Amino acid sequence: MTDIQQTVFVVEDDEAVRDSLELLLKSDSKPVKTYENATVFLKDYSDKMAGCIVLDIRMPGMDGMELQKKLNEKHSILPIIFVTGHGDVPMAVDAMKEGAVDFIQKPYREEALLEKIEAALEQDREQRKTLDEKQEIIRRVKSLTPREHEIMDRMIAGQANKVIAIELEISQRTVEIHRSRVMHKMGTHSLAHLVRMVLSVKDLIDAR
Repeated sequence: MTDIQQTVFVVEDDEAVRDSLELLLKSDSKPVKTYENATVFLKDYSDKMAGCIVLDIRMPGMDGMELQKKLNEKHSILPIIFVTGHGDVPMAVDAMKEGAVDFIQKPYREEALLEKIEAALEQDREQRKTLDEKQEIIRRVKSLTPREHEIMDRMIAGQANKVIAIELEISQRTVEIHRSRVMHKMGTHSLAHLVRMVLSVKDLIDAR
């Protein structure tokens, strides 16, 4: 897994709250970057960012939920923790349905917020590990020749070597050679494992 430094991105329009959160996170040895509004954060956003977002739900201009929708459109995987006032709880629940990992009500205990942030950072680590693994599987699939890819598709569909040979009008021995190369390039000795790997990235391959 690529070792990327995680940062807590705080998007909060209240300067005093923003400064307080920055101090709290630094005292807990967490890298932090603050933004005075959603628009500024969105301009700075990159899919290379790792960590989590602590996001105020009510802000002038673009509010927290609007920013969340725009990040979803960009396929961001950064976990979001919404900070809400008492009357914003129904909004926060809606935000969680859109993918936010948690919300915390003002006024909040610092320890409670830090616990939520740590859980969000762990989720980010796991998501990035899974993404790295999928990218490696895609790299292996791309290393296959067109004929090997064709053989792999038929292997995954459950076709026997004899059937593949007949349908492709090649010898069974040639099928066996291609099959062996497929397993070697994909880094597995198990057909069941090969099937699981390819199915895990099917949506990413189809989208390309």
